[in-house]
Amino acid sequence: MVFDSERFDLQPYTGFDMSRYVHRTFCSWQDSGWQSLLVQRFDHVPVADEMELPATADLHLVLALSGRAVMESRGEGRWDRYHWGPGRLTLTVPGRPVVHRYRGDESMRSLQVHIPGPTVESVAARLGGRAVDHEAMALSLAGGDPLLVELVRALGKAGGEDDLYAEAAAAFLTVHLLTRHGRKPAPPDAGREDARVRAAVAMMRERLADPLSLAEIAGEVHLSVYHFIRVFKEKTGETPHRFLARLRIEEARRLLRDTDLPVARIAPRCGFATAGALSAAFLRHTGSRPSDYRNS
Repeated sequence: MVFDSERFDLQPYTGFDMSRYVHRTFCSWQDSGWQSLLVQRFDHVPVADEMELPATADLHLVLALSGRAVMESRGEGRWDRYHWGPGRLTLTVPGRPVVHRYRGDESMRSLQVHIPGPTVESVAARLGGRAVDHEAMALSLAGGDPLLVELVRALGKAGGEDDLYAEAAAAFLTVHLLTRHGRKPAPPDAGREDARVRAAVAMMRERLADPLSLAEIAGEVHLSVYHFIRVFKEKTGETPHRFLARLRIEEARRLLRDTDLPVARIAPRCGFATAGALSAAFLRHTGSRPSDYRNS
C-alpha cells in the first residue's frame, strides 16, 4: 500500500495548558524528528478535578503505563467511570471535547499516540470509503486489544528511526483500528447457519463453567471447526473464542456485583481454573482487577 508522502502538521489541544496536569518526558516531533505521527510520554499529577481537553481532528490513543486511578470522563452526556491501570488502552473520539476527573497515585504515567486525521481519511477511502464509526471503535477497543497495546508500547521505545518508520506505523495502526474496531457487525441474516450460531451461543451460555473446546462446540452444531469459526465471526462480528471469553467476563462481573461470593468461588463458575486466571483475564478485558471492580 503506497501512501502520499505529504507530512501532516498535528496540533493537538491548541491553547490547552498541559503543564497544569502533566510533565512531558518524550515527544517524537522533537526527540525523533517525526512529522507523520505524534508519540508522547507523560507523568501525570495524581489528582484532577476537571481537566477540559479541546476537540482534535486526530485519532488519540492513550495507554496507561503505570499508576492506578478511578477515572471519570464525559464527552457528550453522562460521566463514564473506569479504572486507570497499566495496560489500559483508550481512544478519544475525534472532533469532541472531553472532560476528565480522577483520583490517582503519584506514579501515573501514560504513552499517547496521535494519528493524523488525513491519514485516517486516506486509509478509510482505500478500505472502501465507509464512514468511520469512532464511537463504535472506542467501545470495541475498551474490550481489549493486546496486539495494539504492544504496538503502542513499541512506538514509545522507538529511537533514531526516521519519519518513514512513523508514516508506516501510522498507516498500519489505522488499518488495524478500522478493520478490527471501526465497523459495527452487520445484523445477522436469517437462515440455517444463523440457527447454528444461536445454538452455539446457547451452548456457551449454558456451559460457561466447562472447559469448552472449539471442536466440541462446532461438533454440537454439525459444522467443521473452520466453517464454524468463519460463520460465527460473520454473524456475530467476533471469533468464538473472544465471544466466549466476553460471556465469561460478563458473568464474572454479574457475580462480583450481585453476590458476596469470593473470587475463588466465582472463577470456576465462569470457566476459569483458578482465581488467578480469572483475575488476569478480568484485568485484560476490563482494565481493572475483580477486587477493584467489586469495590467500585
